[in-house]
Amino acid sequence: MPHKRPTLADVAAAAGVSKAAVSRVINDAPGVSARTRDRVQEVIARLGFRPDSVARALASGHGDVVELVILDDPSVFAASPYYGRVTAGILQELAGSNAQLRVHVVEEPEAPALLAKVAETASIGVLLSNVPPALVSEFYARCDRVVALGPSAPGVPYVDVENADGAYAAVKHLHETGRRRIAALHGQDGNPDAVARRAGYRRAILELGLPDISAAGKFRLESGLELTQRLLAEEPGLDALFVACDLMAAGSLQALAGAGRRVPQDVAVVGFDDSLIAGCTIPPMSSVRQPVEEMAAAATRALVHRQIAPHWRCVFPADLRVRQSSMR
Repeated sequence: MPHKRPTLADVAAAAGVSKAAVSRVINDAPGVSARTRDRVQEVIARLGFRPDSVARALASGHGDVVELVILDDPSVFAASPYYGRVTAGILQELAGSNAQLRVHVVEEPEAPALLAKVAETASIGVLLSNVPPALVSEFYARCDRVVALGPSAPGVPYVDVENADGAYAAVKHLHETGRRRIAALHGQDGNPDAVARRAGYRRAILELGLPDISAAGKFRLESGLELTQRLLAEEPGLDALFVACDLMAAGSLQALAGAGRRVPQDVAVVGFDDSLIAGCTIPPMSSVRQPVEEMAAAATRALVHRQIAPHWRCVFPADLRVRQSSMR
């Protein structure tokens, strides 16, 4: 078995002092005698103890930082439930410590410069959201204290949800309720979540012998509205929609209402994320649950406790939550 890395508690026990005293010595803070300081330093050297950034944060009172870098339009960050849930999950994990969260929202032209700066100043570590694989790979070469929110460049640690299985389950559910012309609204090319959800949709329709009726846009409300209007014009016989994001699905519901199509009687709708939006639409919307808060917390915990290594990953199940929008 690998040798257990000594902890602050081990040092305190060996030196016969409190953990608070050890922390004061580590941070060269007042409040301990010279004799105690010498004893603690001797134990630290003998055990080979190395304080991590979180221990220093807790002791110093100013806190080290978890950096969250989001590549997106700032207006989308403000409107998207997803980013709010990511932030909430990180803060839940950091609660009770003096570690802080610093959020950077940047558009693509400014991303390389920001990432280069963050790589030089990162303390606890960095979470990356919606950053293209090429930029993630370049960042990871400079800073290995990183977890991507979603699969990214080869070897880079990440957290994810079973996107393809969730999309597959949504289409199977729609088919089981009698729908046979099941259209899909996909997210943008290059987004790993969108790519996986599209794969799950295609696997389901191939297995069920259904036509591929699809359109692709961005994970935004206006995109769902416009794409649904287009599909209704091109495929007036569609009787169900699998929409790869709740925010897009809210736009789909607007388009269906505007076209006089009843939900679920005329067109059933299933979204993806199971965000607050799903329970607030009329009718309440079926959605594949993505446990965003838990995913963000797991990524933060891995950084804080130094649990990551190349190819580390943590994948959560995606469960379908059925509500009125897809019932018969």
